[in-house]
Amino acid sequence: MTTHVITTTDSFTRVVATPGDKSISHRALFISALAAGTSTIRGLSNGEDVARTATIMSQLGATIEVGRDGVMVTGPAGGLRASPEILFCGNSGTTIRLLLGILSGIEGEHHLQGDSSLSRRPMDRVAIPLGLMGVAITGVGESRTPPLVMIGRKTTKAVTYEMPRASAQVKSAILFAGLYGDGDTTVHEDVRTRSNTEEMLKYAGISVKSINRANGRTVSLTPGRPQARQWNIPGDPSQAAFFVVAGLLHPCGDVQVADLYDGAERLGYLSVLSRMGGSIERTQTDIGLRLHVRHSALRGTTIHSTEIPSVDEVPALVVAACAAAGESRFVEMSELRIKESDRFTESVRLAEALGSTVVVDGDNFTVTGQGSASTFLEFEFEAPDDHRMAMASAVAAFCGNGGVVHGTESVETSFPGFFNLLLGLS
Repeated sequence: MTTHVITTTDSFTRVVATPGDKSISHRALFISALAAGTSTIRGLSNGEDVARTATIMSQLGATIEVGRDGVMVTGPAGGLRASPEILFCGNSGTTIRLLLGILSGIEGEHHLQGDSSLSRRPMDRVAIPLGLMGVAITGVGESRTPPLVMIGRKTTKAVTYEMPRASAQVKSAILFAGLYGDGDTTVHEDVRTRSNTEEMLKYAGISVKSINRANGRTVSLTPGRPQARQWNIPGDPSQAAFFVVAGLLHPCGDVQVADLYDGAERLGYLSVLSRMGGSIERTQTDIGLRLHVRHSALRGTTIHSTEIPSVDEVPALVVAACAAAGESRFVEMSELRIKESDRFTESVRLAEALGSTVVVDGDNFTVTGQGSASTFLEFEFEAPDDHRMAMASAVAAFCGNGGVVHGTESVETSFPGFFNLLLGLS
């Protein structure tokens, strides 16, 4: 287990370039491996999670090479094929869930495994709709945690599926499985989740129709094989969230973040922090979104999960809430419980370690802020195989009165170099 002892500094001025967007990186690899011909990916995330996806695509027959112009991915002429090897997904929920969709149309038996953290995460929410498409997936217990065994088929059954809860990963798995369908596949979601998959499939030549509704979105896909493309991947806004919060909380905070992906479903946390009084300037560029963040006195607010459908940025927002004046209420946060860790419980534990009072009410919790990060307690925290909890606790220690964070090796899954950048070591 890796431990970081974190102290603050008198100044905090940073120009941050986050890794390539992790969600887009996974999808660019998947779509490029499915395509006939060679695709080029520039700006691919260098995190361990994305590396797992690349390795698995190679196991299934894609050729992946790193060159001067980026990462070149060549899909096999006859399509991907089953591998006799175990497909090890590490800590990556995106890898394993989207992979189930990819494997649905690859005939044969597939064995998927994950690390100890991923092996606690339920896969039934993906297995159920894919089962309706004719794909058999077995796992451990009723929730079908990994390891998984699935039987792919040459053609999947087209479905119209009503999403019972918001999940871009589940939606993406269904759409990928729909590429092999015997007709059009349609997904209805009551809460709009990130639209990376449908946008990228459309760019790769697949017929995709997306209709926004007052209470969600409907996406329909016509089967087909993607075409090879060039992908330019912008920075990851979810990783930027930690530096945005650090810039707001540090008394001398002045942080610039460049070239972020600007999809609306990924930027809800910026609206929340602005509502709390945060000074966040947004500038649109040819490449993406540029942010300039300065120290601000924050006030409490109410944050509903529909504002942040993936809830990935909630740990960072909890740290901001601890430094705000007044109460911040986090509403309908059940999705936090089935991430890399039980982020609901861990976020509450972190807030309490900082000295804030937290009241839990079912899937909601309320944080009473301390008015400033300067009043945070010095603390010790163990991040349970969860990169976002590790980064959130590191930001709290850096902006407050220091702390010790255990389990920081998990940050390598998404943001190598995070600690050097935060602590000014590079």
